[in-house]
Amino acid sequence: METMEASATGPYADDEARWQAVLARDPAADAAFYYAVQSTGVFCRPTCPARRPQRAHVVFFTDPAAARRAGFRPCRRCVPERGSRPAEIVARARALLDGAERPPSLPALAAAVGVSPYHLQRLFRREVGLTPRQYAAARRRERLAAELRAGATVAEAQYAAGYGSSRAVYQEAPAALGMTPARYRDGGRGERIAYDIVDSPLGRLLLAATSRGVCALRFGDDEVLRDELAAEFPRAVLARDPAAVAPYVAAVRAYLGGAPAELSLPLDLHGSAFQQRVWAALQQIPAGETRSYAAVAQALGAPTAVRAVARACATNPVAVAVPCHRVVRSDGDLSGYRWGRARKEALLALEARRER
Repeated sequence: METMEASATGPYADDEARWQAVLARDPAADAAFYYAVQSTGVFCRPTCPARRPQRAHVVFFTDPAAARRAGFRPCRRCVPERGSRPAEIVARARALLDGAERPPSLPALAAAVGVSPYHLQRLFRREVGLTPRQYAAARRRERLAAELRAGATVAEAQYAAGYGSSRAVYQEAPAALGMTPARYRDGGRGERIAYDIVDSPLGRLLLAATSRGVCALRFGDDEVLRDELAAEFPRAVLARDPAAVAPYVAAVRAYLGGAPAELSLPLDLHGSAFQQRVWAALQQIPAGETRSYAAVAQALGAPTAVRAVARACATNPVAVAVPCHRVVRSDGDLSGYRWGRARKEALLALEARRER
């Protein structure tokens, strides 16, 4: 029988957690998994109003299709193959924001999807990890970047993206694009990135920095590290300049060597609004401690965004300084790590010893 895999992550990572969610009719569990009752041949969503079955008769599935393949039919009371109402409300709101030349106010958006502004704000943040206003701003920045990459002038991109003035564009551009709109349109041409590749207690390490701070810190083989950096910044001037990054390299080496001080580097990170929020949250996890992906999502006010949190961890461009190694599965398993599980184990062991 094709039940849920044991490697699932998040707040419902094992059958006991799923069963407790079913008993509680936990609304956050809707669409996270489905349960089926072997004695009746029916599968349901966790919030189904029907009488709870005996635990011995229950099995769990990741989606309705898997339950159907196992021979179960959908419940007529909770209709598990129909999108959950919260998800439908948020999907409609996102569609309106995506298609609007000027994003509507929260009251207008709430009226359009048939709920109160407070309810929409809460649902949207839970499902997306951002408020409607933050989501609209992030989408506007994405449209600006797309227009510039397509060759539009700054003025053309400004109006196509929905900015009312050039002042707003230039105020947001450094944080959103990492450079001025004109330079971004030219693919970052002329941006100088200094880097070095050195030995470290965890193997070969590349550290790269712009004038604003460290933009890459990763482990691997020299050739792969250089190729990745070139692919990430195809039109920038990459200069192997040990002197320019020496203070940053020294700080990282000292930290990996067991120095008592916490690692603190100026960072120049570029990502979506949600990625930036996740990376900031990771920097708040104390050394020597770990958090689950679900706990990070909860801290962001987006408990259903566990997978998005995991993706943000996987795309973190700055190892150690943004400590994605401190995020583990809900069952305590270390899970994966962009630079290898062995390095993750070594970093956690190092920090545990330091904090004793």
